[in-house]
Amino acid sequence: MKIARFSHGESIAFGIVDEEEDELVVLKGDPMFAGYEPTGERVRLAEAKLLAPVIPRSKVVAVGKNYREHAAEMGGEAPAEPLLFLKPNTSVIGPGDPIVLPQQSEQVEHEGELAVVIGRIARHVAEADAAAVVFGYTIANDVTARDLQRRDGQWTRAKGFDTFCPLGPVIDTELDLAHGTIETSVNGERRQEGRLADMVHSIGAIVAYASSVFTLLPGDVILTGTPSGVGPIVDGDTVEVTVSGLGTLSNPVRAAR
Repeated sequence: MKIARFSHGESIAFGIVDEEEDELVVLKGDPMFAGYEPTGERVRLAEAKLLAPVIPRSKVVAVGKNYREHAAEMGGEAPAEPLLFLKPNTSVIGPGDPIVLPQQSEQVEHEGELAVVIGRIARHVAEADAAAVVFGYTIANDVTARDLQRRDGQWTRAKGFDTFCPLGPVIDTELDLAHGTIETSVNGERRQEGRLADMVHSIGAIVAYASSVFTLLPGDVILTGTPSGVGPIVDGDTVEVTVSGLGTLSNPVRAAR
């Protein structure tokens, strides 16, 4: 099932995506908390503006160097344990929203990733039980000011600017992780591609590890790492991240004004 958060007219709502009819089945509330009760209304997808499918109430947790070839291109090996960092929820934007290049950086790069949306309070979750606390999956772009990342020696500023966490276009509650693929393109040119099964640390392992450090709350998002091929984005570019079966997250790139 695919869930969208969208605006239509002056209202914001959640809906189930009816792909055969190209429509949204409007729900009475956020299905993470209110279930899947429909209002009886339908909205044409072409008439709706898709928004970030979730706004984390607490945090965006991200995992660094979770594909071996990406770790190598960054000049090291994949860590033995998940390498965690945080992005503020103010960095989240939705499909079609511009990634704004900060004036402080001269080297901003894309990092296409699969994102996990947490659906239940999770603390000390066993790896085998991780699926029970996952609401679904969406697409993310872990936008990074690479020069600031090198300069600062830690990643908070480089990863945390406003607009540096595009999410969308929808949440899929039943994504095929075993056979899924991910790719990132800039202006139609493929930059990254990988298989979700090639993650060093599985989603179950990441959820278990993160929940042993801090409590995960409903609506928290976990970014699971990026394949090799990260590269620069500049004013005027369009970045597209595609996950098989889930869709494409597309965002224009704009210089700060």
